[in-house]
Amino acid sequence: MTTHVLILCTHNSARSILSEGMLNHWAKKLGKDVQAHSAGSAPSGRINPFAVEALQNAGVDASAYYSKSWDQFSQDGAPPLSVVITVCDSAAAEQCPVFFGANRDGGQPVKVHWGYPDPSNAEGGDEGKRRAFELTRQAIGFRMLQLLQLPLEDLSKAEMQQALAGICRS
Repeated sequence: MTTHVLILCTHNSARSILSEGMLNHWAKKLGKDVQAHSAGSAPSGRINPFAVEALQNAGVDASAYYSKSWDQFSQDGAPPLSVVITVCDSAAAEQCPVFFGANRDGGQPVKVHWGYPDPSNAEGGDEGKRRAFELTRQAIGFRMLQLLQLPLEDLSKAEMQQALAGICRS
């Protein structure tokens, strides 16, 4: 059974898109039955071009990704979510969205916070932003590889919560 992972940020234009792209990319390469999705609590309606560039430079096809609302993941027909990851930067006092959606069976997905500074705010003009997006993509990609090494189908919710929190601390 496919493990569905929702990655949330406020605008769904940079970090959550990088996360969706990297998790889907690595899952496909490793033959894992994991599907990443991303959304925002206040989607911008566009993907930051530096996010697209960082994904493309890593060999990730970003053509199907778009900025969307988290509402579609709590409606009928939404995939059954196993994990919800927030990626906003609480250290910068950025307001992280809180996902209250439940699966069709009423069960709650495991929720974890993996914060990253917003590369859109990087200094140094376009080159500074380009560098920040690439470094953020690499950091996200590393965590997504760690997630994919977990025996997701064998973990209880409590074990998955602990394992995902441990990845954040590593």
